[in-house]
Amino acid sequence: MDAHNRRVIEEFRARGGKVGGMYDGMPLLVLHHVGARTGARRTNPVTYQRLDETGFAVFASNDAAAAHPDWYHNLRAHPRTVIEVGGRTIDVLARVADGAERERIWSRQKELNPLFAKFEERTTRQIPVVILETI
Repeated sequence: MDAHNRRVIEEFRARGGKVGGMYDGMPLLVLHHVGARTGARRTNPVTYQRLDETGFAVFASNDAAAAHPDWYHNLRAHPRTVIEVGGRTIDVLARVADGAERERIWSRQKELNPLFAKFEERTTRQIPVVILETI
């Protein structure tokens, strides 16, 4: 998966935040994060939902795997980070949405991209919604 992510990120950067192929038309951002145990710097392309002028939501679906993705744990340990979106680099603070806020954002994401409803059907865990607030 690392090679795949590298190719997606390279295309993302070369095309000013746009990616084709299976990601064509999907809103993607590049999430920077620091390993919770290793301290290693990492990047992942992730689908996002724009919340307002100061926030983005990302979804720890991990393609419906039984465990949360590594980036989720890394953001819990190191919530201050950086994202690349729309040709810009933005400082953000990550927090996990819960309750009604999570349900509102998650329901909207399933409407925007039905693939997320399929992820929800294929896993027994609740898929976390992570809010990235600009700082």
